[in-house]
Amino acid sequence: MLGLLHTSPVHVPVFDGLRDAGHPELELRHHVVEELLARARREGTDAVAPAVRAALVRAAGGGDGSAGGGGVAAVLCTCSTIGGVAEAVGADLGVPVVRVDRPMAAAAVAAGSRVVVLATVPSTVAPTTALVEEEARRAGRDVSVRAVVVEEAWARFEAGDSAGYAEGVARAVREVRDADAIVLAQASMAGAEALVPEIRVPVLSSPRPGLAAAAALASR
Repeated sequence: MLGLLHTSPVHVPVFDGLRDAGHPELELRHHVVEELLARARREGTDAVAPAVRAALVRAAGGGDGSAGGGGVAAVLCTCSTIGGVAEAVGADLGVPVVRVDRPMAAAAVAAGSRVVVLATVPSTVAPTTALVEEEARRAGRDVSVRAVVVEEAWARFEAGDSAGYAEGVARAVREVRDADAIVLAQASMAGAEALVPEIRVPVLSSPRPGLAAAAALASR
């Protein structure tokens, strides 16, 4: 069983679909706390660390401050803004905590030295950029990271216009120049990947590789 911590309910069917397509043996336990992203955007990620840890405990199945008894083998945090915090505060949880965007960041580093990070909320830029730089150091590669915030798209997401949101992100992808890889920083942006088949460099989203990495841990 894999626990998932989301900051939006829209991710639940996305990850259920990915599980059905690639990991049918895996049972998912979803835990949604929308306020975590809202607070992180207002107050910064450090401010929500205690709340993130409490949410991870619940996602792992523990109700008393521990992860025991829930049967979860790992927890996947699907929010890029709080992913680094989740890794840090979940280190002593008793089960592995995986941030959904780490495999994507590693793939971006492997693709080349010029990585462009697209985000639709500014709070995601710093953690995603830091993650790509961390993966570059781990791989021993010299990588430059440039970030672009597609702020006008987020209003579409908040309004429930998933098609308009994906198209707004896709337009931003088409405007990128001088990149060896384009990172769609948030899991919510994954729908744009299929809209840009003409782009010749990798356009990377996090849900599929993130779930695969967490599933591999959960199956050990």
